[in-house]
Amino acid sequence: MAPDPRRVIVKLFVPGEDGAVTRTRAAALIERVMLLDEDATAALLDATLARFGDRHDDLEATFAHHCDLVGHRIPRDAELSPATRLLVGAYFSHEYAVEGAALCNPSMVPHPDQGGLDPGHLRVAISLRQIGEGHLSSIGFVTGVLGPGPTLVLDDRRGPLSVGSRQPTRHRRDLLAAGLSDHAWDDEASATMLESLPEIFTDDEFEQAIARLPADLLTRTTTQRTLDELRRATRADYAVTFPADLPLHRRVLWPATAAESNGMEDARFVKTSDGSYLATYTAYDGRHIRSQLIASDDLCSFEITPMRGPASANKGLALFPRPVGGRTLALCRSDGETIGLTALDDQHMWQTSVPLHSPLHGWELIQVGNCGSPIETEHGWLVLTHGVGPMRDYALGALLLDLDEPEKVIAELPSPLLTAQGSEREGYVPNVLYSCGGLLHEGVVWIPYGASDNRIGFATVPLESLVKALRPSGYGSVRGDSP
Repeated sequence: MAPDPRRVIVKLFVPGEDGAVTRTRAAALIERVMLLDEDATAALLDATLARFGDRHDDLEATFAHHCDLVGHRIPRDAELSPATRLLVGAYFSHEYAVEGAALCNPSMVPHPDQGGLDPGHLRVAISLRQIGEGHLSSIGFVTGVLGPGPTLVLDDRRGPLSVGSRQPTRHRRDLLAAGLSDHAWDDEASATMLESLPEIFTDDEFEQAIARLPADLLTRTTTQRTLDELRRATRADYAVTFPADLPLHRRVLWPATAAESNGMEDARFVKTSDGSYLATYTAYDGRHIRSQLIASDDLCSFEITPMRGPASANKGLALFPRPVGGRTLALCRSDGETIGLTALDDQHMWQTSVPLHSPLHGWELIQVGNCGSPIETEHGWLVLTHGVGPMRDYALGALLLDLDEPEKVIAELPSPLLTAQGSEREGYVPNVLYSCGGLLHEGVVWIPYGASDNRIGFATVPLESLVKALRPSGYGSVRGDSP
């Protein structure tokens, strides 16, 4: 799969918004649009809709929304015709190619709809890291059908994209409390707020709880900062819904909060034992990263919440598809270079991790990490890994964890499973192979992977062949094996 620059969304565009000038270009632009006569306005609007209308769903509604967003720049005594309002919105809009720069780092899960398939087939949903102008990442999808055997047919990805509609969401008090503890905002004001909130609360109930705060707390010098942090933490939760009849490949999870304003990176989707979907991803605001969680029952409605605790402070969390021994577990890389195992505690904090696998071989001495959620097999939990060697050369490997005690590494692959070859070495970030999650279907391990942060490939390996190639854990110390 190669990046497709035809896949575009419409974003708000404000000319000169970063310029420190007294009279903004935005206000002047609106004035110029208002000076157009009725015929010129209609002609410009019709031409714009004719040129761009078939590339987007309900473009007029988007123009109207963007006009509303800049409405404070329209003179208060001005009466704009419907056509003028739409044309103003058009001038404050632009297309953004979500994967204009690169397409990479996929994960693969069974699709929620398995209807109409022949025996041996499996319909899959593949998440994509889409990178556009400014290295801004979003999450996209493609669907396909596996089998029988090592065959894959990908569905067409054409059609207008949608970023969905943001919906009011209900917040969990225990998760808010975990966030406050994680960021050391536990004081009298926050404690009073938490006592006042129900276990599940809305935005309105949150503001009502603030209004009930005693006056002697409101006058404390630290209270306003605490309330600002509470609001920020609450607004980090959000939900996005897409029309049920909109194909999955036309749905885009687009950054919606300040924490992810510079990108949603490397989503690791997994289908859980109860049939729902979870994914972890890295939210990036341009300076800081944080791990966040996506939950969905149908890949149509998505709920997003931050993750808390020391193990969530770095990139690369990958959830187990089911509890193990009553514990909710995840793989992580808290120190930036070691694969670890973490558990969720009663306060919804991801605990300090237990090391599983440190850089050992020559092809992974810089760092190691997971390539998605563990895959349950009769032999143990299969963990696809990545390692970084000389010249920042990425390769994929594998570990096998005990089914009942995943803290135990049963076996590991002594050499890389997959390395970049030929044209796969060339791209946005050369010499990188990276996956965010594969799956097992009819004895075949499927591994979707990003090649040089530029395009996506697919690899297969029979499970039994892979297991036979594994060696008992701890068979040697640091080694200089060649790929």
